[in-house]
Amino acid sequence: MSSDVAGASAAAVPRLYIVTDRRATGGRPLADVVAAALRGVAGTGLPPDRVAVQLREKDLGGRALTELARALRAVTAAAGAALYVNDRIDVALAVGADGVHLGGGSLDVASAARLAGPLAIAVSAHAPAEIAAHAAAAGGRLAFALLGPIYDTPSKRAFGPPLGLDALAAATRAATPIVAIGGVEPARVRELRAAGAQGVACIRAVMAASDPAATVGTFCKELK
Repeated sequence: MSSDVAGASAAAVPRLYIVTDRRATGGRPLADVVAAALRGVAGTGLPPDRVAVQLREKDLGGRALTELARALRAVTAAAGAALYVNDRIDVALAVGADGVHLGGGSLDVASAARLAGPLAIAVSAHAPAEIAAHAAAAGGRLAFALLGPIYDTPSKRAFGPPLGLDALAAATRAATPIVAIGGVEPARVRELRAAGAQGVACIRAVMAASDPAATVGTFCKELK
C-alpha cells in the first residue's frame, strides 16, 4: 500500500461536518457562506482540521461543480479545514480535495476505493447494518460513515422515520467512526456524543443561518 493511500485511510474524522446546500443560503454565494462559517471555528478550542465541508450539489454538471469545488478548496484550505466532494471522484481529485463522499446512488465502495487514490472515503448510511457492509467493501479505506437521520428533519423524511439515539449507539459499537446527521442542532451535540458519535453533521443549521460564524462557533464549543 502506498503512503498516499495509507494517509487517506487515516484521515481525521471530522467532529463537525458541514454539508452544503446552495439553495438554503438565502441567495448568498455558497463560498461566502462557507467562508463565514469556518471563521466561527477560531477561538473555540476545536482544531480546524477536525472540521470538514462536504460539497453536495447534486444537480450541477461537471464544469460548474468543479468551479465551485475550486472555490471551496481555497476557502477550506485557508481555514485549515478538510473538503469532501459528494459522489464525484474525478472532481475531488481535480481540485485537490481531501476526500470523496459516497451516497446511495454513487459508485460502489469497492470500485471507489480502487479509483480514489489519496482521497479519504466517507459513506452515507441509513441503517447500522449498512455500515459493516461498506467497511468490508472498502478494504480498510473507509474513513467514517454518516448515519441518519437521527432526529426528524424534513429533508430526510424520504428515508423513513428517524433512527434515534439507540440505533446510533448500536452503530458506534462497530469499528467505523460515525458522524450523526438529521435534525442536528448545537443543543443536541452532547447527547449525540454521549451515544458514541465521533462527530455531527448539519446542513440548514449552518447554510440558512443569518450568522454562520456564530452558529459554527456554538457547535464547536459544544463539540470541544
